[in-house]
Amino acid sequence: MTKFYNEIPESLIEWIKKQHMFWVASAPLSPDGHINLSPKGIADSFHVVNSRRVWYQDLTGSGVETISYIRENGRVTILFNAFEGPPRILRLFGTGTVYEYGTEEYESLISPETRKSGSRAAIVIDVYQCQTSCGFAVPIYDFVTHRTQLLRMADIEERHISPEIHQTGIKAYWARKNSRSMDGLPGLLTAPDSKVTPVNNFDKEGQRPKLQYSSSREGSARSSDVNLAISFALGALVATTLLYILSATGKLDVFTTRA
Repeated sequence: MTKFYNEIPESLIEWIKKQHMFWVASAPLSPDGHINLSPKGIADSFHVVNSRRVWYQDLTGSGVETISYIRENGRVTILFNAFEGPPRILRLFGTGTVYEYGTEEYESLISPETRKSGSRAAIVIDVYQCQTSCGFAVPIYDFVTHRTQLLRMADIEERHISPEIHQTGIKAYWARKNSRSMDGLPGLLTAPDSKVTPVNNFDKEGQRPKLQYSSSREGSARSSDVNLAISFALGALVATTLLYILSATGKLDVFTTRA
């Protein structure tokens, strides 16, 4: 059963804090523009300020649609759903504001000790309505762990510590990939030129998650191993057979004498 609230109930705030991922929906004003839906899942990136305000760290990606669309019209919806326990879907309808990396507003929310590698903006959402629905059709999943590929890649890009734009650094990537949305709307405006040196809390020595592949990919890997083993076996058989033939015909002595 669908329920609407003018603010986020306290019980739902506690539930939100336990979730491992969420989705962000946004769209441009143009009817010809792309409607964007982005999954987010880095640990400790989403924060609840109070029953009417939330924010999250927006990390570097190949696109910049959420930032562009929020900057144009402010419309944004956050969605959570339960993957374990009682079913639930929760939507937060709000008005978003973008605070780019290097601004005072960004730094007031994200300190160097809490900044994720690749963090390019803080997205603040003023919630004007909260909605819950049954979620009966959402599957049950077991959470394993968070991926670290994005954080690790961004950390490497941020090792170019010069405040100036480095051609292989994170700011150069922002300038190349995040200056415009796919619809041509402005993306990052100030972060690529920021003089603030990136600092993050990524644990470079931390364990990488072990990925579990589907049966088809495992079968492909096993097939490759089998093919490699067969190739080695055939090679050994050919070499042995050749030596036997040369020895039987008396030609092996010729080769060994020349050597």
